[in-house]
Amino acid sequence: MEHPTSSDIMIITGNSHPELAKLVANRLGVKLGGTAVYHKTNRETMVEIGDSVRGKDVYIIQTGTKDVNNNIMELLIMAYACKTSSANNIVGVIPYLPYSKQCKMRKRGCIVSKLLAKMMCKSGLSHVITMDLHQKEIQGFFDCPVDNLRASPFLLQYIQDCIPDYRNAVIVARNPGSAKKATSYAERLRLGIAVIHGEQKEAESDMVDGRYSPPTLPKSSRTMDVGVGVPVHPAKEKPPINVVGDVGGRIAIMVDDLVDDVQSFVAAAEVLKERGAYKIYVLATHGLLSSDAPRLIEDSPIDEVVVTNTIPHELQKMQCHKIKTVDISVLLSEAIRRIHNKESMSYLFKNVTLED
Repeated sequence: MEHPTSSDIMIITGNSHPELAKLVANRLGVKLGGTAVYHKTNRETMVEIGDSVRGKDVYIIQTGTKDVNNNIMELLIMAYACKTSSANNIVGVIPYLPYSKQCKMRKRGCIVSKLLAKMMCKSGLSHVITMDLHQKEIQGFFDCPVDNLRASPFLLQYIQDCIPDYRNAVIVARNPGSAKKATSYAERLRLGIAVIHGEQKEAESDMVDGRYSPPTLPKSSRTMDVGVGVPVHPAKEKPPINVVGDVGGRIAIMVDDLVDDVQSFVAAAEVLKERGAYKIYVLATHGLLSSDAPRLIEDSPIDEVVVTNTIPHELQKMQCHKIKTVDISVLLSEAIRRIHNKESMSYLFKNVTLED
C-alpha cells in the first residue's frame, strides 16, 4: 500500500473527534497538523493553523456530535483559513454529516442540509468524504464531489463474527421506510426479514406540513355548495404497533443509519420480545445516543447496540455496557489515500448496493 508523502498532505482536526483523526493519521503514516481550535470568552470560535498549508492537500476531519453548531463553525473556519492560506485542495472528511435528517421541505421551513452544503462549498471545501447519509440524494446539494462511503461491510462482518448462531437471525426493519436497508442486509446474509408496522407515537416523517393542509373555505362559498373544490385530505391514523413476519424463537437484528433518540428502538424491542425473539440487536452506522439513551438501552430488552466510531460515544459506553463499537478508521484512511493518489474509489463501493 503506497502511503502518501508527508510533504504534500496535511491532516487537521477540530474538537469534534480527535481520537478518530489520530487513528486515521496513524494508518496513513502521517503526523496530525498542528491546529489550535478554541473559543474566546465571548464564545467566538478561533482557529490557528500552526504549519504551512501552501500548495498542500489538506484533509479536515470533523464529524457531527451533540455540539453540532460549534462543530460546523469550526469546520467552516478551518476550511476558509486553509483557502486563504493558499492550500491546493481542501477535503472535508465528515463521517456524520450534521443536519442530514433535515433534507425535506417542511411547512414554512427549509431544507437545512442544502444550506449547509452551500456553506461548506463556499468556505473552500473542494471535496467531501462522508458516511451513510440519511438520504443519498443529499449528495446533489453539494457543488463539489461527494463520496458517500458505506459502513455496511463492517456491520455485516460483525454479525457474522460476533453474533453466535446468526443463521437463526431475522433482519428487522424498525419501520416500513427502512425496509430497503433491511432487505439489502438480509440478501447478503441469506436471512429473512420482518417489518414493524404502526408506531406508538407520530414519526418525524408524518409531521404535518403544507402539502396536506388545503385552505379552508367559508361555509357560505357557492363553490363548495355545488360540490366542487379542493377535497379534504383524510388524516393518517397509525395502526397499533405490529410485526409483519415471524420472529418467534429467532435472533432479531434491527438495522438503521442513526441511533439518536432510542425510545422508538426500545418500543420496537419490547414488541419483538413479546413476539418471541430471544435476542435483540440494534446495528447502526452513527451512534449519537442523545440525552438518557444509555439508561433507556440498559433497562430495555435490547441485548446489544452496535455502532461505528463516526461519532465519539465513550461516555455513553461507560454508562451502558450494551453499547459496542466497530472501528471504521481503515475505510476513511483508505478513501483519503485513494483520493490523494488519484486512484479509483470504486473498490470501496464494490458489491455494495445503493440501498445499503
